[in-house]
Amino acid sequence: MRQKTRLFCLLFVAILAMNAQQKKYSFSLQEAIQFALDSSYTALNANKEVAKALKQKWETTAIGLPQINAEAAYTNQLKQPVNLIPAEFAGGAPGTFIPVVFGVEQQTALTATLSQLIFDGSYLVGLEAASVFVDFTNTQKESQNLKIIEGITNAYGAVLLTQESIRVLQRNIENLESNLNETQKIYENGLAEEESVEQLQITLLQIKNQLNNTERTEDIAIKMLKLGLGIPIDTTLTLTDNLETIANTKATTDTAFKAFNIGNNNDYKISELFVEQRRLEFKLEKAKRLPTVSAFVNYGTTAFRQGYNFLDSDQKWFQSSILGASVKVPIFTSFKNSASTKKAKLAYEQAQISHTENTERIQLGYNQAKSDFEFAIANLNTLKQNLALAERIEKKNQIKFNEGLASSFELRQAQTQLYSAQQQHLQAQLKVIKDNATLQSILNVFNL
Repeated sequence: MRQKTRLFCLLFVAILAMNAQQKKYSFSLQEAIQFALDSSYTALNANKEVAKALKQKWETTAIGLPQINAEAAYTNQLKQPVNLIPAEFAGGAPGTFIPVVFGVEQQTALTATLSQLIFDGSYLVGLEAASVFVDFTNTQKESQNLKIIEGITNAYGAVLLTQESIRVLQRNIENLESNLNETQKIYENGLAEEESVEQLQITLLQIKNQLNNTERTEDIAIKMLKLGLGIPIDTTLTLTDNLETIANTKATTDTAFKAFNIGNNNDYKISELFVEQRRLEFKLEKAKRLPTVSAFVNYGTTAFRQGYNFLDSDQKWFQSSILGASVKVPIFTSFKNSASTKKAKLAYEQAQISHTENTERIQLGYNQAKSDFEFAIANLNTLKQNLALAERIEKKNQIKFNEGLASSFELRQAQTQLYSAQQQHLQAQLKVIKDNATLQSILNVFNL
């Protein structure tokens, strides 16, 4: 028994270990985007919206197709109604009545009805609207995909930014600690002032505080990326790309030189489809004035019994069938239809005005995004040069400080300038990545 329990425990631990191993992910930026497009919460819901739209289209289409309904009814008159007939019918005295019961206690009826809509203007408009709704949902899904790509790109870049910042800060701390130790020894030998030690201590404390804050930021950034990917936040995630490589790739892309075709923009497509929806609503109100024609045919069989013996094949069932058609023509609705039509027309005109505004807004958004991306590239190149200059200045001041030719204050200024240039350069790399993603989203293209 103990042996079986021990084996069960070992098996349970092994399963847990296998599950733990399965909860590990490693993505490049391209892999992360593809994973999110397939598995993120937003993508899964968008796919379901498209499926719902297709079902709704068929639901509308089915209204105009043949409909068959069956009905089974059973009645048992526990207390049959009594009717009075003149008694003279049975030879009784005139002016008197005899109570009688008509019919039987139990009755069963089986009926099947086939109905068909022949003409309905509202139905024809509904078919158009259902197709437009499917297009609208597909366009929304495409727009969601672009937002997923943009969101994952930004989140991936944010994680890389924090990780690279941590590495830079750790190198700075190592250099500062080495400088502090050397300066401390020089001070103890009476060859340096105490202020030199204190200046380095201030700088070191500040950098350590930045490191602690950046490490906390990294944890939040990774969890945000996991949420965007649609994976549990307690799983292990490793990023295989680095910030500089992605930024350089984006900075050399031809995205900013692509011709802008506003018809490819998803916001523009959605605005157009919204106008089309309003047009169909206007058309629907006008179609409500048209007649509606439908037809039906049914077949039924009924049995009458004094007792429950409907399954007895010797007993009779009585057949019946009806063929019919109807035409419904709206004549007067106290001007309700007229008001509804005018209201729909106004809504259609409003949608057209909004579409014109949206067109201008999208064009302006493209111009802004293109300008931002071009500036981000130029700024990255400038800050790259600034970083190289700041590194040389800090190195020169470090040499001067070691030789006693520069004060600790001058060294601290050079160090602070270097650390600021490092962070600005990293932020500029992320800005290129983000602005490129924004521009590509507007263009409805994405190049890794």
